[in-house]
Order: sequence, then structure tokens, then C-alpha cells
Amino acid sequence: MRIIMGEGDTMPSIAENSTNKTKIKKKFLGLVQYVIFLIVFYIIFSFGIGIVQVSGYSMEPSLKDGSYLLTNKLASHITKASYGDVVVVKENHQQFYIVKRVIGVPGDTISISGGKVYVNNLAIPELYAMGIPNDMDPIIVPEDHIFVMGDNRTPGESLDSRDPTVGPIPNTSVKGYPILSLFPFYKIAGPLDL
Repeated sequence: MRIIMGEGDTMPSIAENSTNKTKIKKKFLGLVQYVIFLIVFYIIFSFGIGIVQVSGYSMEPSLKDGSYLLTNKLASHITKASYGDVVVVKENHQQFYIVKRVIGVPGDTISISGGKVYVNNLAIPELYAMGIPNDMDPIIVPEDHIFVMGDNRTPGESLDSRDPTVGPIPNTSVKGYPILSLFPFYKIAGPLDL
């Protein structure tokens, strides 16, 4: 229903005003929901999960070059890395992230002799590793650090804690834990008990 004001002029009815206000409220609520969704999405991908691409052969045979890994970033804020964990690390001397396996935690003595890796003088079972590493004199992992190695132990294939320019990695440099490879799809070998 319209009230005629004059020639060609009309005034909106109360029902039309109410309908317009309802449409404006719906648009505003839709915008608010969209902004909240973006904020939640940003928080999840900034602090919760992430995707990292493997570059190189340092983690073969466990991880393949070019694989896209779904990574749990939240766990790096809650827990500390332990034996056998695969971790994404921001190495201080590099401008990129590296993916490695935790071999030692604070207080451990790590050495390599005859192609075997020893933690506290015990050879560790490494069903996930390939290649024969060079011997390495014992290194004690400092407090709040971890000792990491690539699963490809062939000399020159992995930049890891064996290299004096890298050494043990601070716990604060761990940025996440890969869960699985999204493309190509495969599971990541889990930690072994020592």
C-alpha cells in the first residue's frame, strides 16, 4: 500500500520500511560473519595448521622431493619435540624452513661410528633411514635444544645438526610437526622407541 503525496510522489509504507531494515540487517550480519570467518581462518593457518613443501632429497625415503606436507603448527607451541619426531625447523642461518627428524634431546650425547648413529652410547634402530653417514665425534645436546638429522644419511645430502654451521637447534626454532603428505598422499613414518 502506498500513500500518494502529490503528483508522481509516493511514500513507502511501514511494511516496506520494515522490509528494507531487515535486508540491511541481513547484509550487515552477513558481512560480520564473513569477517569472523576470515579471522578464524587466519588464526587457524597462522597458529594451527600449515602446508610445507619438501625441497630436496634429505628426508628420503620417508619424504619425497616436492611433497606438500600438512603440518600441525599448534603442537610446537604446546609440546617439545621428542625422539623420532619429524619437525619443521626455521634454521637461524637459513632463509627457509627445513624438515628433519629429531635424534637427540637436551642432555643426550650423539655420535656416529661405523655408519651407526648412537644416542647415549646406544645404537638407535633406524628403519626409516638410508645411506651410510660419516663418523662424528660425540656432541652433547644443550639445554632447550634438539639434534636433528635428515633420513638420507648419505654424506652431503642433508644440511642438519651434524654440520658445525647448524649444530643443535633451539626448541624455539621448531615451527611444526608434519602429519601427512597431501600430494602425493602418504603417511609419514612415526617415531621409534629408544
